Amino acid sequence: MTSPYAQHGFGVGFDWGPAGADAVPGDIVAVVDVLSFTTAVTVAADLGIDVYPYRWRDETAVAYAAQHDAALAVGRSQAGPDGVSLSPVTIRRAQNLERLVLPSPNGSTISQQLSATGATVIAVSLRNRLAAAEWVRQRPEARVTAIAAGERWRDGSLRPAVEDLWGAGGFLSALRRTDLSPEAGAAVAAYEAVASQLPTLLHECAGGRELAAIGYDEDVRIAAELDQSRAVPVLQDGTMFRST
Repeated sequence: MTSPYAQHGFGVGFDWGPAGADAVPGDIVAVVDVLSFTTAVTVAADLGIDVYPYRWRDETAVAYAAQHDAALAVGRSQAGPDGVSLSPVTIRRAQNLERLVLPSPNGSTISQQLSATGATVIAVSLRNRLAAAEWVRQRPEARVTAIAAGERWRDGSLRPAVEDLWGAGGFLSALRRTDLSPEAGAAVAAYEAVASQLPTLLHECAGGRELAAIGYDEDVRIAAELDQSRAVPVLQDGTMFRST
């Protein structure tokens, strides 16, 4: 019996986090982690940098980066003036960077998880939502799912992050399809309700305030560069986001 959570019968679906990614299949799955994984991926793609998603920043990540002859992103607080981290600012200022292993407990983890399903996985943010939607519209028969990565509370439970809801809704709105599940329709409505106020609201939402409080307001500003990127990073061979 088809799961009631699969949004079966609709061509476009939406859900949250790793469990939602498992529950709602798609031929094309857009992972949305606005603050900051998918924003960082689009910034890298603009610069021709290939991004390897990885779940954890540990000794296995060091070996994985060496295997792919790639730089390993460090924690934001460890980056210093020349290091590269999940902060889009550090990626934009990097010199001679071609390949980057980018650990993230949310967007990166979901991307790796989806790589085993056979779906085409793309990285979507507010920066490239239009470009991604245009790319997907060239594949009109595909079932499309948007997964808002969300964040984590201290106890490990999912914290739905409104910036990811807006990013997913903005992408789904730009698809201009009529076969949306109720969940996907709700995401579209959430985006359209705030689209004209997004740069301001992105700074005012909990995720934006959190980054600003620890000195990363510029990362929020980059994430708010609505429709400024033409890159569509696609996960290839289950390992690497490369811009089409």
